Amino acid sequence: MFSNDVISEIRAAAKSLGIEPAALLAVAEVESGGAAFAVVDGKREPLIRFEGHYFDRLLSPEKQAVARAAGLSSPIAGAIANPVSQAGRWDLLARAVRIDRPAAYESVSWGIGQVMGAHWQKLGFASVGDFVALARRDVAGQTEIMARFIDREGLSAALAAQDWPAFARGYNGPLYVRSNYDGRIAAAYAEYGGKGPGGVPPKPEPKRGELLYRGARGPTVYDLQTVLTSLGYGTAADGIFGRNTERAVKAFQRGYRLAADGIVGPATYAAIEAAMGGTSGLLALFRRAWISLLARIGLA
Repeated sequence: MFSNDVISEIRAAAKSLGIEPAALLAVAEVESGGAAFAVVDGKREPLIRFEGHYFDRLLSPEKQAVARAAGLSSPIAGAIANPVSQAGRWDLLARAVRIDRPAAYESVSWGIGQVMGAHWQKLGFASVGDFVALARRDVAGQTEIMARFIDREGLSAALAAQDWPAFARGYNGPLYVRSNYDGRIAAAYAEYGGKGPGGVPPKPEPKRGELLYRGARGPTVYDLQTVLTSLGYGTAADGIFGRNTERAVKAFQRGYRLAADGIVGPATYAAIEAAMGGTSGLLALFRRAWISLLARIGLA
């Protein structure tokens, strides 16, 4: 989650742009993981991701040969791995800039909205350099780029209506379901105090009969994580149903001959109940968490 000062900056920028702050915060949270800047060589820089296959397409044959030899471009998507650290990614970008600055800038996803530099003209900038300058200026600049992209792609209505699947399809692409992008946006929106239709805050906690899946968060998820750990499917009990929790759920489901979809529904609850039937050893210590989990979803 963003720090309070960054949240304030994004809220202010969102209001000036006529967008509900919680909605824009939710998009930024999912895209950037709640970080607005990285410190690189003692200076705050926006988060970036370099796309080597995109860089490859933008280069002349002569520059392409140089970039490929340097391990900076490839015709194959994903062949040029991004370093884990932002400092490493900025070093990668600096090397690409020495070959072709505009092409390098266009081949990067920038800032809290992770908007590709290649969209600079569509977003109304005079040059990709102007786009990058705004992204590097401050949080408000990054927010403006993200908001411009949402507007130009015709996604403002979906964002305002909290139509998360429609927004996810337009912003993240047709494969958004694979990463539960819409579910994560909805969870982040609730976390930032978003208002649903009629001004009623959405409830991130599951109601009776609802499923638990990636993107959910809260005490219910914490109890699930605790129970899974007790059964030998360890995952951090942090109340956030993320990648590791999904992996633990799938492992449990495979172990009990269930469809390994990572979604906790009636069949998975029943299997967990059966697995928790033991009354001795470590399992007995976690029955309280299991009872709490059932009570929270209305199945106790």
